[in-house]
Amino acid sequence: MTDTVDDVDLPYNEEETSKQEKIAALQERLEVLEAQNDEMRDKLLDANAENNKYQQKLERLTHENKKLKQSPLFVATIQELTDEGVIIKQHGNNQEALTEVTDEMRAEIEPDMRVAVNNSLSIVKTLSNETDVRARVMEVTESPEVSYGDIGGLEEQMQEVRETVEMPLEKPEMFTEVGIDPPSGVLLHGPPGTGKTMLAKAVANETDATFIKMAGSELVHKFIGEGAKLVRDLFQVARDHEPAVIFIDEIDAIAAKRTESKTSGDAEVQRTMMQLLSEMDGFEERGDIRIIAATNRFDMLDRAILRPGRFDRLIEVPKPDVEGREIIFQIHTRDMNVSDDVDYAELAELANEASGADVKAICTEAGMFAIRDDRRTIEKRDFEEAWEKIQAESNENEDEISKTFA
Repeated sequence: MTDTVDDVDLPYNEEETSKQEKIAALQERLEVLEAQNDEMRDKLLDANAENNKYQQKLERLTHENKKLKQSPLFVATIQELTDEGVIIKQHGNNQEALTEVTDEMRAEIEPDMRVAVNNSLSIVKTLSNETDVRARVMEVTESPEVSYGDIGGLEEQMQEVRETVEMPLEKPEMFTEVGIDPPSGVLLHGPPGTGKTMLAKAVANETDATFIKMAGSELVHKFIGEGAKLVRDLFQVARDHEPAVIFIDEIDAIAAKRTESKTSGDAEVQRTMMQLLSEMDGFEERGDIRIIAATNRFDMLDRAILRPGRFDRLIEVPKPDVEGREIIFQIHTRDMNVSDDVDYAELAELANEASGADVKAICTEAGMFAIRDDRRTIEKRDFEEAWEKIQAESNENEDEISKTFA
């Protein structure tokens, strides 16, 4: 720290001190005072900077506190602009209201625009028409590692899917020259585990189009209008990223036959289905968007969704025959260390009525049996034991279901 003036002794003895010594002492005292002044000035600058920082923090916290004390705004959609005012529909409860707006606000708004309203339902500001984040995250950014070569026993089905989905996107000029509209969508139906989802993944891998996948159950929501809004946003994401392929798995969750049920849950599911039908063949052109849907319960689907113009191709994906099972065994064992005594034709005959998913499970279980015996090679008996285990588990599950519904 700088010396203080008290540390500097001044010679006051006139007789013993010369004039030069007095001047030197005063000069030293002046230097000390200047150093102290500089030090105090630096401290003052630091204090002012600290004060400004706390002042800004106080203003920010005051502003945030004021915002937190404000009443929340509600989200609504502009339905119609009339001479009497603006008709809005609130999100969540779907209630409609007629509200007044200023001339400046009227110039900014238009039908279908999202706005924020206060407790008196007056429009406070406009909102961007952003799509639901749940719809945006359904876009597949990385292609699945499944190709048509990974699918066995479904050559005819693969050909139809490629004609319906890939060809209109890759060679649209052919349809123009022939003079026909390309098929709008394809519905894959059949028992579980037959390869419906794998077909859709292969399409995503083979095409350059944006692939958007979802499950029908994801469209079933508790609150009124949420499912329908998600359907609209889903198709909007597809329009923004054309060409696009939409894959809806378990479509029976929202497209089951309509009943006379008056429950709010059933009514909401039906609203969602109606929105889906509207998007599939509404007045607006769908553009380069192709739809693939899959279901295990074809018998449950509403007839409205099955008519031509919505799903032009209804493709059954059955369990594979003997030749198909043999090909599937070869596909799933191509990276496995299999003994020479394994005959895929015999395995295909043995695994009668097995689906493609069953065959994959058999191969995995056979590998586990080999590991259990500390072997590096999978033998024929491993596949036989694996099939017996798969059958036993399947029969056990069927017995449990029978007891449940007995």
